[in-house]
Amino acid sequence: MKKLDKLVLKSFWGPFVITLSVVVFIFLMRIMIFYIDEFVSKDVGLSEYARLFFYFALSTIPIALPLAMLLSSLMAFGNLGEFFELTALKSAGVSVVRIMAPLFFVALFVSIFSFFFNDRVVPWTNLKGYSLLYDIKTTKATLKIKEGIFYNDLPGYSIKVDKKVPNSNTMLGMIIYKHDNRSYDRGNTQVILADSGKMYTINNNGYLVIELFSGNNYQEVQSATQDRSMAYVSSGSGNGPANANFMRNRFDEYKLVVSMESFGMKRTDEDMFKYHEYMKDIEDLTHTTDSLRKDYTRAQSNLIPNSQQYFSYKFRVGSEFVSKPKAGNWIDSLANRSLSDSVKTVILANAKSAATSVRSFAVSNAEYLENKRKEGNRYELEKLHKYTQAFSCFVMFLIGAPLGAIIKKGGFGVPVLVSIIFFILMYVLTIQGDKYVKDGLLNVTIGAWLANAVLLSVGIYFVERARRDSRIFEKDVYQVHWNRLKKRLREGQWAKTLKVSAK
Repeated sequence: MKKLDKLVLKSFWGPFVITLSVVVFIFLMRIMIFYIDEFVSKDVGLSEYARLFFYFALSTIPIALPLAMLLSSLMAFGNLGEFFELTALKSAGVSVVRIMAPLFFVALFVSIFSFFFNDRVVPWTNLKGYSLLYDIKTTKATLKIKEGIFYNDLPGYSIKVDKKVPNSNTMLGMIIYKHDNRSYDRGNTQVILADSGKMYTINNNGYLVIELFSGNNYQEVQSATQDRSMAYVSSGSGNGPANANFMRNRFDEYKLVVSMESFGMKRTDEDMFKYHEYMKDIEDLTHTTDSLRKDYTRAQSNLIPNSQQYFSYKFRVGSEFVSKPKAGNWIDSLANRSLSDSVKTVILANAKSAATSVRSFAVSNAEYLENKRKEGNRYELEKLHKYTQAFSCFVMFLIGAPLGAIIKKGGFGVPVLVSIIFFILMYVLTIQGDKYVKDGLLNVTIGAWLANAVLLSVGIYFVERARRDSRIFEKDVYQVHWNRLKKRLREGQWAKTLKVSAK
């Protein structure tokens, strides 16, 4: 390896690693902020959160690589230009294309790595990450009781506390409504009132213990005869059926033990999420897309044969019935035939019913075909994006390297601003292309490659400008052109004045 290649690679790898880490962190924080409401007050350990962050960080790498390639190549050549190293190399007869050669191979390597990472690793991380995220979302919030408000998240219980003693688990003025399987139909049949109490967990947070002190237990008691006749007895005050017996027990100490199983996180079978396109590699996406296309073609070809079942007429030629009549004026003869009002009513009713059935059949099949088309496009788009995201790393290099040689500004100032502009342009073109494909306005291949096609032309233009040592981003160039334009306008005005004076 020549010293020139070592110089370029040394100025590239440092910014690349830093910018890739920063971009992955930014995308990870964007995902976490989007789902922040699902994480608050959940009884989930740090290990689950660490695994979730790890999975999502891996899934953002293919998205972060193009931006890291753009920013690092722009910074590398911007630093070379700012410290006149690029000028020295050009004066020695080395072309810009030769200087960019080592990064050209690096960009190819990063693109190939991005493709295989996107095809092999990302589906696995998406499956693991989103299944874990679903489990966290469905996990109940930790037991958090507020003063003066009923807490109903504990299955079978409604708890209210008047006051919580600071820095302890003691509570004052407790009211507990205890439900069994039948109590939801009969109302609140058991109420426990206590002057004070304590709440704590045992067996590694597996059970909640509620100790109550100095209170009363009010419970509705029904006999077997009353229980069987509940459906025929109306409740007088809404608190229970008529003829119900109530029992009150006074206690000095009362203990309840409640299972906390519903608060723990339960793992869901990952096979439930494998249907989504984000969880599939190229082979699975190709197979699913082909199946959807075949279903669409099959449904389209069967549309006319299946619609014939809604027509109840038959054509008779002599003594035989045929499915297709011969050409002629037989419709006019039928229309001119005199029929009774009752027969006409029956004919019109049958015709209206057949037309309604055919219309409903056509609408349902049109919706089915449209859904199949959109679903097939969605899977095919995801397959093509595995190629486009990899190729965008190379496209971003074609933009960043010559642009840095033209701007000749290093650091994180101008390069970051320019990188954000082009990354937003790529993002907008990608989203717009996907939208046009899903709406049926563009072919899937054209929509998927739209962003790369536009940015590739921009990159080739910048390479050509860098080869010619263009100064399109320097202010004095435009000042010279502006002064020339003003001079010509001034000279034209003087010439016009002289001409008028001569006349």
